[in-house]
Amino acid sequence: MKYLKTRLFFYLLMFSATVFAQNKIGQFDRNTDIGNCKNPGKVIYSEVDQTYTISGSGTNMWFGSDEFHYLWTTIQGDFILRAEVEFVGDGVDPHRKVGWIIKNSLDANSKHVNATVHGDGLTTLQSRKEVGSDTEEVVSAATNPDVIQLERKGDSYIMSTAKFGEEFTSVTLDAVKLDNEVYVGIYMCSHNPDVVESAIYRNVRIIRPIDSEYQPYRDYLGSNLEIMDVKTGQRKIIYQSAHSIQAPNWTVDGKKLIYNSKGHLYNYELENNAISALNTGFAVNNNNDHVLTFDGKMLGISNHNKDDGGTSAIYYMPVEGDSIPKMVTKKGVGASYLHGWSPDNKKMIFTGNRDGVYNIFTVEVESGKEEKLTDFSTLDDGAEYSPDGKYIFFNSARTGKMQLWRMKANGKKQTQLTFDDYNDWFPHVSPDKKWIAFISFPPDIDPSSHPFYKHCLLRIMPYEGGEPKVIGYIYGGQGTINVPSWSPDSKKIAFVSNTRL
Repeated sequence: MKYLKTRLFFYLLMFSATVFAQNKIGQFDRNTDIGNCKNPGKVIYSEVDQTYTISGSGTNMWFGSDEFHYLWTTIQGDFILRAEVEFVGDGVDPHRKVGWIIKNSLDANSKHVNATVHGDGLTTLQSRKEVGSDTEEVVSAATNPDVIQLERKGDSYIMSTAKFGEEFTSVTLDAVKLDNEVYVGIYMCSHNPDVVESAIYRNVRIIRPIDSEYQPYRDYLGSNLEIMDVKTGQRKIIYQSAHSIQAPNWTVDGKKLIYNSKGHLYNYELENNAISALNTGFAVNNNNDHVLTFDGKMLGISNHNKDDGGTSAIYYMPVEGDSIPKMVTKKGVGASYLHGWSPDNKKMIFTGNRDGVYNIFTVEVESGKEEKLTDFSTLDDGAEYSPDGKYIFFNSARTGKMQLWRMKANGKKQTQLTFDDYNDWFPHVSPDKKWIAFISFPPDIDPSSHPFYKHCLLRIMPYEGGEPKVIGYIYGGQGTINVPSWSPDSKKIAFVSNTRL
């Protein structure tokens, strides 16, 4: 009897877990018609590209109650909601609406905050501050955006919107008292009870950011390992970890990614999603500066050497691991952080702390002979060779903000490439030598730092230089894209974004 009860309990547990999983819709719990919608709505979720198609009717979302179709989950505390959305077809009513809405309950007259884009392009941050009261709004200067972000910080709500590829325009609502426990989700309102309209949401992210007690390099958020199609900006989360994972490399055969976590390196097999440890021998205090040779045969690492006071030194080994790493930079010279290889595998390029200043150096792999390429009191970092070996791309704070630069392989003719207010880090040249991908940190950070957990942009610019274009809006920073992470065909990049899991 005891055995049967145990087995019954086991089957019930498995059944409940299966039902729970089946009822989930991507990142969301359920979909619901809010109010007395004349025509029921529906949601189609695509596992392949992680997009949501929402169809709904509804008279309005303005007066004392609302009607719309809602795809929702529940959350507590502060959060960031972000998605890219496109209406399907020309539509019937110019006031059809899409966006993010935060609600105290699923009642039609609930208090709410609503970041909405109308069919005619009007973009507003709306709120119902009391149950059953009329809606109020703050109108944004943005029109027809397709990227919608809504962030809660206590009783303040920030709507940031953009046309994909451009920078955000933001408006704020203060002193809106919603519950700590709220519903959040995306929606479709046709603004016509007789009509069902549809919209497609992609790159949907529900982010739980750091809290006020956060201590850098002591506290870590969870991680999303993502792959992006550079041409379209379409992203897919392929793995989530409660640990901090960082800096994915794409191997030259296109079969796997190599990332680091807690000082160790791991292989992620793209065909079957298998994860395995990459054996680096004694080197188990690696930071996120691991780089493959252009031919994919060798892996360079930056490991903190216990025999040198924990200082980072550079080593290399076969990409398969299972070998004793060979040390390249010498003990006692100062910290060395790897960023690239020369195409002939004879040199490694790194940021080195020599005499209390960080500059860019090369080191001969066989002899360990170093050569200084930059000589400034401000920070130079993130250097890597072009695939033909003619140029080195890097970032430098020598003109105030951290900006992208290029120099010849011998360090001559150093030329600035970016000139805006962002702090630009880690230029990565595509294998076909057409693009430079990089991460842009917000203007208000210390230019010499690249911190964790900030609102950042992934951007690209032409290889020859030119106006940068946004390809990704992320919550991340340190570890997001520190190393070369282009796919071999130059069509995709791998990166890490962050959230509390």
